[in-house]
Amino acid sequence: MKLNVLLVEDDAVLSQTLREALELEGYYVFPATTLAAARKLLNDPPDGALDLVLLDLGLPDGEGKVLLDQLRQPEGIPVLVISAQGSEHSKVGLFDAGADDYLVKPFSLNELLARMRAALRHRGVVGNPGATHYHFGDVTIDLRAWRVEKGGNQVHLTPTEFNLLARLVRSAGHVVTHKQLLNDVWGSEFGEHTHYLRLYMAQLRAKLEDDPTRPQLLHTETGVGYLLQPSSD
Repeated sequence: MKLNVLLVEDDAVLSQTLREALELEGYYVFPATTLAAARKLLNDPPDGALDLVLLDLGLPDGEGKVLLDQLRQPEGIPVLVISAQGSEHSKVGLFDAGADDYLVKPFSLNELLARMRAALRHRGVVGNPGATHYHFGDVTIDLRAWRVEKGGNQVHLTPTEFNLLARLVRSAGHVVTHKQLLNDVWGSEFGEHTHYLRLYMAQLRAKLEDDPTRPQLLHTETGVGYLLQPSSD
């Protein structure tokens, strides 16, 4: 079964990025940008009961933490707070109020997914994993086995090359920004190191493209980021 996630986040770009990534991982995601919208979804979930909540704190109509009382009653829903506020005092107060975990922005997608799985396991909930096996033309990518093939032959990728490719695969068909890629693959402290991306994208193209100078799979969106999508021509 797929699990239902309520995403309470007023940053439109982050909300869209998280929604796309989580849906690729096999979750149903219901976004809310305000307290009012979140309360409506909590009171009347559109597709059965909610299984987990990702909760931002600073919302246009109030603080997200006021939802914690509602979320832990009667049976409780796992809550992961996602916030730019990272003080120990803030974290302790939210844990005492019923939060299961706390992620400080910016965070990597891999860490978020791992913490979501842990929170669900603690409540005895296990969902089906998202897709891990992909085909793009003559390129096959198995995320779980850490294996990439081109034309039936295994392609050796370094751990960083594989992590970069995996991040693009999870958002296949959508542009992933430079900052998001750097944050998810290298960490938040590397958010401005775009030369890393140019170097590793060149290496991936050399290994996966028929003609690296005319990429048909790994595309550049100038000034924005990169896109994994087979060309139609």
